[in-house]
Amino acid sequence: MKIHKKIALITGANRGIGKNILTTLIKKNIYVIGTSKTSIGVKNIKNLVKNNGTGILINFLKKKKYEDNFKKILKKFKKIDILIHNSGITHDNLLINMTEKEWKNVIKINLSSCFYLTKIFLPNMIKKKWGRIIFISSVNAYQGQIGQTNYSASKSGVIGFLKSLALEVASFGITVNSIAPGYIKTDMTKKFFKNLPKYINKIPLKNFGKTTDISNVILFLISKKTSYITGQTIHVNGGLFMI
Repeated sequence: MKIHKKIALITGANRGIGKNILTTLIKKNIYVIGTSKTSIGVKNIKNLVKNNGTGILINFLKKKKYEDNFKKILKKFKKIDILIHNSGITHDNLLINMTEKEWKNVIKINLSSCFYLTKIFLPNMIKKKWGRIIFISSVNAYQGQIGQTNYSASKSGVIGFLKSLALEVASFGITVNSIAPGYIKTDMTKKFFKNLPKYINKIPLKNFGKTTDISNVILFLISKKTSYITGQTIHVNGGLFMI
C-alpha cells in the first residue's frame, strides 16, 4: 500500500496523550498508525481514524512479536515519516521492596523498546533523508520521584538515547527530540486527583496540563519550521521543573 501523504506511527494511541496526538495529526491530513496492547484498544483506534489511519496490536513485553508486526507495517506502507513513541508504564514501589519483574518490565517498555522500534524504521528514514522521531519522556527523568527508581531510570535513559541518536542521524535530515510532560490529566494521573492540593501547590501555574498541551508541541516539532531543532527535550510542566 502506497500512501502519498505523511505517515505517522504513534505507540500507546488508545487513550490519554497518545490518543490526543493521534486525533490532532489526523486533522493535519497525516495518515496515522496507532498501537495498543489490547484488541479493544485497536478497535477503538480504527473507529477513531476511519479511513485516515489504522490500529495495530502491540505488546512491548513481547519483543519478537512486536518486531515482526512493525516489520509488516513497514513492508505494507513502505515508509514511516514520523515516529512518536508514547507507550509507557509505571510499577511504583520503594526500591527496597521493588521486584525484579517490576524493574525489568518498566525498562523493557519505556526504554528498551526505543532501541528496537527505532532500529526498524530508521533505515528507511535515512534512505529518504527525512524523518521526525519524538519520544515522550517525563519530568521525573530530571527530578526523580519516591517509588519510581525504575520509571525515572527508564525515562532518563530515553534522554541519553535520543541525544546520541540525534548526533548519528543529523546529516540525513532526521531530527530526534523528546517531550517531558509534568502532571497531565490522563488515566495514569487519576491517582493524584485524590490529593490534588498537594500536587497543585508544587506547580507554579497551579493546574494540571491537558493532553492538547503535548499535542501542540508535537505539531511544532514535526513542522518544517523546526528543522533546526534536534537532540532536545521540551518540558511541558507548568513550571514544576525548570532547567
